[in-house]
Amino acid sequence: MSGWHGRDRDQVLPHRPRRHLAELSRRGREYLCPWSAGLLASATVSGPLARDAPLALVEAVLFLAEEPITPKRIAEVVGLRDAGEARRLVRRLQNLLAAEGSSFQVQAIAGGFQLTTLPQFQPWLLRLRPGTGDLRLSAAAKETLAIIAYRQPITRAEIEAIRGVQCADMLRLLMERGLVRIVGRHNSLGRPVLYGTTRKFLQLLGLNRLEDLPNAEQLRHPSASAPPSQSS
Repeated sequence: MSGWHGRDRDQVLPHRPRRHLAELSRRGREYLCPWSAGLLASATVSGPLARDAPLALVEAVLFLAEEPITPKRIAEVVGLRDAGEARRLVRRLQNLLAAEGSSFQVQAIAGGFQLTTLPQFQPWLLRLRPGTGDLRLSAAAKETLAIIAYRQPITRAEIEAIRGVQCADMLRLLMERGLVRIVGRHNSLGRPVLYGTTRKFLQLLGLNRLEDLPNAEQLRHPSASAPPSQSS
């Protein structure tokens, strides 16, 4: 994954003030209700990298969130009109962080947004928190997870046909880790269980959606990208 976030920052910076989301929501309503226009104007700071009250609140929510938070939830907490306004503020924050050379970035992960550190700082952060963000799976488990990620929804028999070995234990392990889940049943005889990846899987890899996997289209449909066979 490209950076640290949420709970990791809380542990690294134990003296950072932590406020409950309900408190942030109350503050958001105080700042952003129509009758508070004067207060909002007085809270605005000038300058190209300045953060007005709504933007500062969005940044605070992202800092506090321990996992990706959806635009809808950001709007609810901060007191914005809708998810569209939340997305616009997040884009502004992304641009500001990049412009000021911050060590943080806002990433689109698992259908939401998350404040993370830039990947180039990982070697130094690992000195403080060794092993943070590691997948910590055996080669066999990673192989099974990769097959599920690229070919989901997929049955156990299909996974075993690709790997050439039984994978019941690997599936159980991946489900216990919260990386794989049952997503349905196949329509074939016996209606075998179908497996797919979870939101936690996307979070762990820093992905917004499955289509963001490297070579996603090629590996999900290998026959479509394979070169035509040459006839003798």
